[in-house]
Amino acid sequence: MSRTIAFIGLGAMGRPMARRLVEQQFRVQGFDLNAEALAAHAANGGIACSSATEAAKDAEALILMVVNAAQARMALVASGALDALRPDALVILMATCSPADAREIAGMVEKAGRRFLDAPVSGGVVGAEAGTLTIMAGGPKAVFDAANLYLSPLGDKLYHVGENAGDGAMVKTINQLLCGVHIAVAAEAFAMAEKAGLDTGLLLRILGQSAAASWMINNRGPRMLEIEPEVTSAVDIFVKDLSLVLDAGRSAKVALPIAAVAHQMFLASSGAGHGLADDSQVIRAYRALNGTV
Repeated sequence: MSRTIAFIGLGAMGRPMARRLVEQQFRVQGFDLNAEALAAHAANGGIACSSATEAAKDAEALILMVVNAAQARMALVASGALDALRPDALVILMATCSPADAREIAGMVEKAGRRFLDAPVSGGVVGAEAGTLTIMAGGPKAVFDAANLYLSPLGDKLYHVGENAGDGAMVKTINQLLCGVHIAVAAEAFAMAEKAGLDTGLLLRILGQSAAASWMINNRGPRMLEIEPEVTSAVDIFVKDLSLVLDAGRSAKVALPIAAVAHQMFLASSGAGHGLADDSQVIRAYRALNGTV
């Protein structure tokens, strides 16, 4: 008999993650506000539900792959999913949230008698499709061990980073600091090359094999050179994520000047109307500054 999991948030990453759980013979009761996402989940062998509560009904675990903490709270409390779970169910928050939000949501879940794991991910759509996500989990070790059953089909790099809810979110915050800065500085480099009249395709090949190489150079660099690249992660995602980085820095009284500048470049690109474009298109803000639009 299939074991039942609720999966809320069937977006670009959530959908392939849910599909991988279906492939592991879980009964995956999915919910998303997007009807097309629900239809795709059903086509992948999942159960499409009309509400978060319906998805959570009698589930042994609930995975939240939503956009932010506000959506997680809405699904759990306002929509009633938390009360619909089995009494001993495990709630796994995989969205990018602030450490403070992760701790608050943990308190809500534990007050309702359920277990909680703060387990954000890195690896993007490619990692979600391949099951090679990096998962950084905060919470009691016993809860992490119990969650391994659901997490191992999703990622091949599972880390228990601390005993407290919020520890995973803090690691993800630091990860996003570096990701956002790497994308922004790569855009700055290519914008400089464009201004200098260089062959940016050749430059990409050189940088991708030199001491300046990074995962972001090789992943986002090619898309920076496209006019309208496919969107795998939007500019506005990094407006949000770098805001979380800066908020965490303020709370800890940690100076983050480079992250602040990167945030301003993503914000400038969003403000110019490119918020829904691929995050590589932060380069458009540099082009506007340099007069190379």
